[in-house]
Amino acid sequence: MTTTRAVTAGRRIALPLLAQAVLVVLVGLLITHPPHGWWDPAADGLTGRLAELRTPAATRASAWFSLAGSTGAVVAVTILTVAVLLLGSRLRRWREAAFLSGAVSAQALVFLLATVCVERARPDVVRLDASPPTSSFPSGHTGAAMALYGGLAVLAALRVTGRWRVPLCVLAGLVPLLVGASRMYRGMHHPGDVLTGLLNGAGVLWIMWRAFLDGREERAGTAAAHASTTSGATGPAGDPGVAPDGRPTAVVVHQPQLVDRRTLDEICRVLARHGHHRPRIVATSAEDPGRGAAARAAAEGVPLVVACGGDGTVTACAGALAGSATALAVVPCGTGNLLARNLRLPSDPGRALDTALAAGTRRIDLARAEGDGLDTTHVSAMAGIGLDAAIMADTGRTAKRRLGWPAYLLPVARHLGDRRMAVTVTLDDRPPLHRHADMALVGNVGALQGGVRLLPDAEPDDGLLDLVLLHPRGPGGWLAAVAQLATGRHRAPHDGSPRTGAPFEHFRARRIALHLDADRPRELDGEPVTPGHTLTLTVEPGALLVHAPQPARRPTVPDAPTATADATATADAVARPAVAVPTERNG
Repeated sequence: MTTTRAVTAGRRIALPLLAQAVLVVLVGLLITHPPHGWWDPAADGLTGRLAELRTPAATRASAWFSLAGSTGAVVAVTILTVAVLLLGSRLRRWREAAFLSGAVSAQALVFLLATVCVERARPDVVRLDASPPTSSFPSGHTGAAMALYGGLAVLAALRVTGRWRVPLCVLAGLVPLLVGASRMYRGMHHPGDVLTGLLNGAGVLWIMWRAFLDGREERAGTAAAHASTTSGATGPAGDPGVAPDGRPTAVVVHQPQLVDRRTLDEICRVLARHGHHRPRIVATSAEDPGRGAAARAAAEGVPLVVACGGDGTVTACAGALAGSATALAVVPCGTGNLLARNLRLPSDPGRALDTALAAGTRRIDLARAEGDGLDTTHVSAMAGIGLDAAIMADTGRTAKRRLGWPAYLLPVARHLGDRRMAVTVTLDDRPPLHRHADMALVGNVGALQGGVRLLPDAEPDDGLLDLVLLHPRGPGGWLAAVAQLATGRHRAPHDGSPRTGAPFEHFRARRIALHLDADRPRELDGEPVTPGHTLTLTVEPGALLVHAPQPARRPTVPDAPTATADATATADAVARPAVAVPTERNG
């Protein structure tokens, strides 16, 4: 199998790389021998103008960026990164290592071929570096920087989670551009040399991506494995990890678009270490996101269901297991992974499962969701109506899979100007409250990506649901909302006093009903559902048995729900019951 994969990868590299090399050489010949009158290949152009604008500070900066693209620096960073990928992780990410080292090596091969076939003199300006005995075309520094640092940007987008993901991607992606600009500034290359170097590096990244990281081969192999695994071949009775009647002791439900063969193999290895040697493996589909497989496992008395995918897969399995003795283990493989984050599980799939199984079981709440045009279902993390649902609906699955949470940024900008909605909020059996808001979000958990706690007091096992209404006023209100989220200062005051004009209102109850003036977008655990004008969520305490670390403290379920409001004093007094629950917690 390994030999076959190596041959397949080689075929997917050789022909595209040869085509790219030929194309680069042809571009070089066109630049050095242009059709009559097109341009003067000896003209210094932009490089000459940059030489006239040199300053001591810019010269020092250009030296550092030029060094970042030098052969020694590129080789050193590549070796260090590959070593970390292969030796610094128990998962041995050889595909990522092959992707990065292959891109750097392939770029160098194309560069060497082009310099042999194309002779181009360096710009006729004062050069700040010693001129190597090679052609000016293409820029080797720029191509190597694109292959290396562009590859690091790709790996950061794929493997880094949390608030550092976007900054790392942006910084790594900027380095090749700064290297190219520095090479022109220092008089070493013409603009066409730098541009071709960038394209050379980008081309080999695409080739190596298709060979090692796009996962099509793995998904095909996984699908074939599922066909045999789900047909009932779970091993003879009496095998470790198999019940006496031949049923498996674990069922793995995974989303094939998010889980490749390597990840699935790692999941099976972790299960084997914990005594589940013959898991039943079931792939989700558009018709069944996992509910059917989980319901069958619960009906058969299988003790463990492993949900590998995004929040939709986790929610489908959780709803099917509600009230049963079958435990759910969450393996985060999607964009949000809200339940996994709030259960304090690692972002790496293998480590998350290992941590969950080693920690034992605990019970958490679920929320029953109802509304006009909706089938009654369960929510494990959050449900919303308004702005957040519009953003979810406007973000494509492909963009989320490739970019992660940054895919939401453009839809956010597109929907910030949406008309505010009139919403009536009913908390348990208390008098209704009337508000105008951009978004209403009900949560069983409180933390979003990057550790931001939108619902500061929400806990998955406190027997309550938390509601936040977002209604900032103008650009200043939006800036205040962002600042309060970033600093954690968006909680209601501890004494319950109102904050007029504050962008957030927080409420708590066992049953939260939202009624709108018109149909608006709705989402359940990050999955867009049919727009409507009502959404009601009711907590089901302790409905789901999960494998997860125990909480740092045990929450106390109050005798009555509470609501805290950052609005008028009258509304706040109406919302608070006689028995209050403190709204300030160290989450």
